[in-house]
Amino acid sequence: MSELRKFVAPEIMFGGGARKLVPQYAKNLGVRRPMLVTDQGVIDAGWAKEIEDLLRNEGIEVFIYSNVTPNPRAEEVMIGADHYREQKCDGIIAIGGGSPMDCAKGIGIVVSNNQYITDFEGVDTVSCAVPPLIFVPSTAGTSADVSQFAIISDRANKVKIAIVSKKIVPDVALIDPDLTVTMDTYLTACTGMDAMVHAIEAYVSNASSPMTDLHALKGIELVHGNLLKVLAKPHDLKLREQMMLGSMEAGLAFSNAILGAVHAMAHSLGGLLDLPHGEANSILLEHVVNYNYSESPERFGEIAKIFGIKIQGMNLEQKKVALVQAIIDFRTAAGITNRLRDVGVKSTDLRQLAKNAVKDACMVTNPREADEDDVVAIYEEAS
Repeated sequence: MSELRKFVAPEIMFGGGARKLVPQYAKNLGVRRPMLVTDQGVIDAGWAKEIEDLLRNEGIEVFIYSNVTPNPRAEEVMIGADHYREQKCDGIIAIGGGSPMDCAKGIGIVVSNNQYITDFEGVDTVSCAVPPLIFVPSTAGTSADVSQFAIISDRANKVKIAIVSKKIVPDVALIDPDLTVTMDTYLTACTGMDAMVHAIEAYVSNASSPMTDLHALKGIELVHGNLLKVLAKPHDLKLREQMMLGSMEAGLAFSNAILGAVHAMAHSLGGLLDLPHGEANSILLEHVVNYNYSESPERFGEIAKIFGIKIQGMNLEQKKVALVQAIIDFRTAAGITNRLRDVGVKSTDLRQLAKNAVKDACMVTNPREADEDDVVAIYEEAS
């Protein structure tokens, strides 16, 4: 018998045009003056204005908050919460990638719980329910629209904190592949690899379950089968839809199975050096798989099959080497070729990075235990 597991998910509308349902769901949830959380890139692409117009056409007044940077910062959350109160908002709509969505979750936490956002680090620390949350993702990778995670950057202490709570699972995720056509090639690659890491880490997590396995394996299959194709044909909406579906599947898996050392280490990189999250995950993945393989060879073997590796007749070491190389080849084909040193990580940073990583909530569900020295060694391999 499997261990007892819970599975949380928002209401999901998936498909082209899903974004246009924002006013309907706002009304259904009793939202009459929402805060629209977004960022400059989404504004420049025209998506924020479209959502604003849809709401205003239905008589719903909206306040736009766009002071959100990549790796959203604690102070941005707190400023947003102040605006929410000043404007007497009654719900939150987020449109964008992981940064606006995580910031929106943080704002919701603060306005309902009246504490500084970093006070909520950890699992199940949010006491009071947040305002209604309607999320419209514009990237295929972060899956913040379906997850119980919020990742916030604490620049004062140069760390990223993870907040995990079912109270911040959005009420509604309107997953519209049309929005992803405005992503540039490198962002498509990095967010796609982020989805791949979500699915792989969820599948080998020590908190995985039969429910999460279904979503994780499908997520790996969809991203592996479509990321390189969509990079070659960025305006192909069918391919974009498959990538969005892969991201959603991976998000449902990791939200419930949690993650592992790749994310713990990537959060540390993002906190100390403000590196892009998807790129950091991509650089670290093969090295963490190499470290973890011996703890879960059967599950990594299933992943290898999806990557097209014929593992029959191979011994354990050969299977590991083949999977690690397949991951390297896939990442390289997607155009992500940097090592940590190429993005500004110095050897003198590694010990502090490791100290932060081993404290991250995602490290708890890594399939193989890792102490500070182990994590330093993995960072060294990725450098």
